[in-house]
Amino acid sequence: MDLIEHFEAERPRLLSLAHRMLGSRQDAEDVVQTVWTRTQGVDGIDNPGGWFTTVTARLCADRLRAWRRRPELPLLEVDFESAELAAEEEFLRREQVSRALLVLLDALSPRQRVAYVLHDLFALPFEQVAEVLAVRPDAAKKLASRARTAVRAVHPGSVPAAGGARAVTEAFLAAAGGGDLARLVALLAPDAVRRADPRLLPPGTPAEVRGAEAIAAETRRFAARIALATALATPTPTAVIAPAGRPYALVRLELDARGLITRVTIEPLARLPLAAFAR
Repeated sequence: MDLIEHFEAERPRLLSLAHRMLGSRQDAEDVVQTVWTRTQGVDGIDNPGGWFTTVTARLCADRLRAWRRRPELPLLEVDFESAELAAEEEFLRREQVSRALLVLLDALSPRQRVAYVLHDLFALPFEQVAEVLAVRPDAAKKLASRARTAVRAVHPGSVPAAGGARAVTEAFLAAAGGGDLARLVALLAPDAVRRADPRLLPPGTPAEVRGAEAIAAETRRFAARIALATALATPTPTAVIAPAGRPYALVRLELDARGLITRVTIEPLARLPLAAFAR
């Protein structure tokens, strides 16, 4: 695969990354085009995907810093023509990004936003995040942690208070069934994993999905089905999907010490009456 093919294969991901950092479709497209322009003058790129990601993130960080120095043009408050807004909303829909998530990200400092998007949303290791920000890995980790705290402060209720397994399950079901991507991302650990029995998935859907952003976006595709789920009174976070009261699948959640969901497992069930699970 030559460099052009590598870039075209990476382009959707780079555009998605830039959009989450900048909150603007047009700015994201400008950044990705600049990445390609810079590629023309570079020889011997051993890891094109990593190189594209690093350059994209650095260009976005530069823009964020420049915007912060121009308070008359705050992020997400620039006036757009109606045609531009329509195009932006279509991009949001296609990318499965909520406007609420972009507003949450706007509460962060430029470096916090870069660290949060790269690590928490795109599951990049802190070593790579640190390289982008020109800081040590432990500093990158602190930036992401502060960003997480800030996001939850702006979006109260994203992470349930200590109320037992059922509270966690109900919070997850409410966010997933309502298609609330911002809340789903806040509930999930950055490196969370979703595993599902292939028999329960449409053809072509991966059995395993990794990363909070990817899981949240994919989960929204099944919002109607998840809306039929019921949280169970069990010691561990568990829900049963039961259309018309007939169990179809079991959803199990695993949590870390912070109360974040680290694993979502979806298993098929025999079609027993729902009352059988209420013991």
